Amino acid sequence: MLKNDLILRTIRGEKTERTPVWLMRQAGRILPEYRAVRNALSGFKELVETPALAAEVTIQPVDILQVDAAIIFSDILVIPEAMGLKYEMVEKRGPHFPETIKSKADVNKLKVAMAEDVHYTIDAIKLTKKELNGRVPLIGFAGAPWTIFAYMIEGGGSKTFSKARAMLYTDPELSHQLLQMITDSTINYLKGQIAAGADLVQIFDSWAGILSPAQYEIFSLKYIKQICDAIDEVPKTVFAKDAYFARKWFNDINCQTVGLDWCMDIGETRKIIKDKTLQGNLDPCALYGSNESIKIAVKSMIDQFGPTRHIANLGHGVYPDTDPEKVKYFVECVKELSRC
Repeated sequence: MLKNDLILRTIRGEKTERTPVWLMRQAGRILPEYRAVRNALSGFKELVETPALAAEVTIQPVDILQVDAAIIFSDILVIPEAMGLKYEMVEKRGPHFPETIKSKADVNKLKVAMAEDVHYTIDAIKLTKKELNGRVPLIGFAGAPWTIFAYMIEGGGSKTFSKARAMLYTDPELSHQLLQMITDSTINYLKGQIAAGADLVQIFDSWAGILSPAQYEIFSLKYIKQICDAIDEVPKTVFAKDAYFARKWFNDINCQTVGLDWCMDIGETRKIIKDKTLQGNLDPCALYGSNESIKIAVKSMIDQFGPTRHIANLGHGVYPDTDPEKVKYFVECVKELSRC
């Protein structure tokens, strides 16, 4: 039994005493307590793959920032690795795949991953759930198939993802084959997270906005729909960064919450997306400002979203050089200014 179920009640559209709040990338990055754990290890991946430590850093922001949910500490790229394509996390550069997918032969070397192929995250969820002891809900997550595909083809981060986008045009059949394998793997993985104790799940389509609307509908939306239709045990959130054009389509997706980035107009989105909870969408850079300016920005956000069906968050992940005290103040402001 959850002691704080504000987020789940908000998702259901119930009246709540205040707006719930959490932050994307809250598990780590900004907290000295996280860095102390991280610096004692060989690297980011060791932390992801060590369940006890992943559980520890998942819970840190609940204790320190007093947020209304924990999100399991992991990485979206555990899925391609579980499928057979290993990645590295290079300090100050980000993810890197020593080998990439270039041909049908490369795709045929991969497998559809099962939840047990990412056993370390499943075990971390079990541990976290036990240690949280019902204080707040636990969020599980995965990357959207297009975003995972983009990394597998490109080999790392990119401003354009031109190799990945090119494959959609030069070999759409192979693209769909790989996207379907990623989708099936993601469904298995999310179901494993839910069985382990995740109370809700979020799908991150971080590179949604680099596709045209036509390409997005064919090569991303189609597969997000499959995932949402396959998961019926817990509420689902879809966050598609920069995909302004896709908001109308999210009305027809079997998800309960839609995440907004900070460039999406709140009032306009309320008119476009009906009968769903909205999540977001403060500009992460607002937290570089003074306490006074943060409070003004939070009040504006709260007023625009209104008193119901809103989960307060940033419009993307919190930036790593953000002062933790500013993050705490953001959380406090949401709680203070949204009370009924």
